[in-house]
Amino acid sequence: MAILLLLLFSVPIAVAVTTTKSDTFKPPDNYLIDCGSSAQTTLPDRRIFISDSTSSKHLQYEGREITISDQSADVPLPIYKSARVFNAEATYSFHVSKTGWHWVRLHFFPIKNDFKLQETKFTVIAGESLVLLHEYTPKGIEMREYLMNVTMENLSIRFSGEKDSPAFINAIEVVSVPDMLISENVDALFPVGKKVDGMTRFSFQKMYRINVGGAIIGPGNDTLGRNWDSDQKFLKPQSAAKSVSIAPNVVKYLEGGSPLIAPPTVYASAMEMGDSNTIASNFNITWQFDLDHSYPYLVRLHFCDIVSKSLNELYFNVYVGGKIAISALDLSTVTSGLSVAYYKDLFVEPAMVTNPFLVQVGPLNEPVGTKNAILNGLEILRINNSVNSLDGAFGADGKSATGPSRGTVAAVGFAMMFGAFAGLGAMAVKWQKRPQDWQKKNSFSSWLLPLHAGDTSFLGSSKTSLGSKKSAFYSSTMGLGRYLSFAELQEATKNWDANSVIGVGGFGNVYLGVLEDGTKVAVKRGNPQSEQGINEFQTELQMLSKLRHRHLVSLIGYCDENAEMILVYEYMEHGPMRDHLYGKGLPAISWKQRLEICIGAARGLHYLHTGAATAIIHRDVKSTNILLDESFVAKMADFGLSKDVGMGEAHVSTAVKGSFGYLDPEYFRKQQLTDKSDVYSFGVVLLEVLCARPAIDPALPREQVNLAEWAMQWKRKGLLDKIIDPNLVGHINPESMNKFAEAAEACLAEYGVDRPTMGDVLWNLEYALQLQDQVKTDEGSNGSGSALANGAPLAPTVDNRPITTPAQPSQNPAEVQVIEEHSGTAMFAHPANLNSR
Repeated sequence: MAILLLLLFSVPIAVAVTTTKSDTFKPPDNYLIDCGSSAQTTLPDRRIFISDSTSSKHLQYEGREITISDQSADVPLPIYKSARVFNAEATYSFHVSKTGWHWVRLHFFPIKNDFKLQETKFTVIAGESLVLLHEYTPKGIEMREYLMNVTMENLSIRFSGEKDSPAFINAIEVVSVPDMLISENVDALFPVGKKVDGMTRFSFQKMYRINVGGAIIGPGNDTLGRNWDSDQKFLKPQSAAKSVSIAPNVVKYLEGGSPLIAPPTVYASAMEMGDSNTIASNFNITWQFDLDHSYPYLVRLHFCDIVSKSLNELYFNVYVGGKIAISALDLSTVTSGLSVAYYKDLFVEPAMVTNPFLVQVGPLNEPVGTKNAILNGLEILRINNSVNSLDGAFGADGKSATGPSRGTVAAVGFAMMFGAFAGLGAMAVKWQKRPQDWQKKNSFSSWLLPLHAGDTSFLGSSKTSLGSKKSAFYSSTMGLGRYLSFAELQEATKNWDANSVIGVGGFGNVYLGVLEDGTKVAVKRGNPQSEQGINEFQTELQMLSKLRHRHLVSLIGYCDENAEMILVYEYMEHGPMRDHLYGKGLPAISWKQRLEICIGAARGLHYLHTGAATAIIHRDVKSTNILLDESFVAKMADFGLSKDVGMGEAHVSTAVKGSFGYLDPEYFRKQQLTDKSDVYSFGVVLLEVLCARPAIDPALPREQVNLAEWAMQWKRKGLLDKIIDPNLVGHINPESMNKFAEAAEACLAEYGVDRPTMGDVLWNLEYALQLQDQVKTDEGSNGSGSALANGAPLAPTVDNRPITTPAQPSQNPAEVQVIEEHSGTAMFAHPANLNSR
């Protein structure tokens, strides 16, 4: 699943790994220039920098030649002992033999001299427009490292001083990098599930590269000539963690992985919790960094389980910028081994950047595994902003990334406010000038009547005949049933007594009413002020007028007096299913009852998808829309958001509507509604039934907020029984639970094409019920006379999949709409006893 928290879990499979290898990369382009030096310079790591004097082909400069040096300077590398100074614009050009990713490293040290380089300001631009530095003043020894995707055969780096300030440079590196270093798309930190594509169009600047738990790594010991700093100065507080390490030659890489991403030395060290595996280990290890929130960033996290003694011991959370980045990271599942290198990239938008910027790891608050968490390495790369700059708000053409000036913003804001007030004024005038028959035009009848075009029995009736008390009518195309006067409903609800309210929605209130004959009803009274409510009201009327099924709430009648919009339904004695799971303090219902309720709801949904003249998608499947009658028979309710799917259509393109926590992520992304959207929502309901908690609970720890993601993590670990409703512990057959959980997991597949139909789900739930019944049968008899064959539940024989019998086509579409109460069960002719109960 791509929508809610980031998951890294899959069914454990064998993952090929390779032992540490010397993956070396010979860069096609490897330009190392010692600027201002008269001869080549060899560094301690044996890299050789040539002089830009002896290789003047790289430099185009028409100003006065100025080179400075200080051979006695206390610097870590000899390339900082000399520099070239420019009093006019200068450009270094490099021929690119192979386009693609390149390091560009600029080395600066303001050698003391008459030019006062400690006070100068200059700008550096790469290629046509990438701003590397803007009005830059080096304060000490600095190396600026960039990663650029070079697409031209020539790369230029242009230096220009600001006003009378000179520019200078000590050394330049332009080195090819393997394409694998940057992926084309990565996960966003927020919103969860979002993919950021086209990463190759960006340029990057290294802000931090940390060897967590280990020592500094210099270019000579890195596979791509990188520097890795120690994490000690970023760790806050340092007492929260302790370092751990192994021999680098023990580190292995996943098949397709490479030490070019990070050398074994990085993965061979880590920080773990300083007080790991203790009862009170509820803290996080925290690293703090200073970042400019004007830019997006790529955060790369490196992991390698070098602390566990066996698989499936280590589960922990990863937080980036105060948000959960990886929930319940299980390196054993990801890598299928210990000491196996793994990394994760995250795209962080500017709005998600805080200062200080925190990266944290912490243990799960769960009764599983060791209470520990680790991090082996960390990289934070700045991404160019909207004007192609990595330094400052201005692009090479002078355009600002921050938009128009403050005066312009104020003027635009004033204009928008004026326009808004003018619009409100026009609306007020229009309201005052509305026609005298406005109430009539906006009454229940005004939008009800067009639905019955051609229905002569309805159109031929006068208001008097329709309004007569208890007059009834029936249409083959409508089925609205009994007409109830406003006075009768007012009496039934005790003058709309607030104590009679049993539900509230965008349409208005739902009241418990008692008719003269003693029949209890649910009275939905529409709110004329709610446009959304009117639309949903109309949709519900359209849907229920053509649907009849035991597991759908029935429409009893209606009222359209006095501009009222009122629908009357059968009363469901035990209310929403959710109330019997959590939150209301009602007695817990048994596992068998829960299964039967889910089966009933599944039958109702299956009928919607397959039993009507056209497929109907409910679009708001949730535990509060599954109502229970006096016998705990489940019925689907609230069809205000439902949609018809035309014959031959696979989906309906529509604005996204539904309830948070139940919403199909594919529907959210594509705005294409299918019957599989209901299947996804029903999968969340199944987990509610099993775990007895809300789909979304912000009061819980971050990793537990989203039920679907949290429960599926435990399911994939084979530990779902650890988080089920405590009332079910000891009363649920593990095989029944597993079959039920498999059905839920299938419903929650990321893509609709991978999800089962409601018919398939129904079959699996029936099977789970049989598995549960098997327990009682085995306990109460010796096997004779039971519904089980040889002690095993009835099951399909073809690939463990349901064998569906298609419904016979209707002689007339209208006949499908008027269906006897139990006729929908004919749709469920599966081998596993799917007849109506």
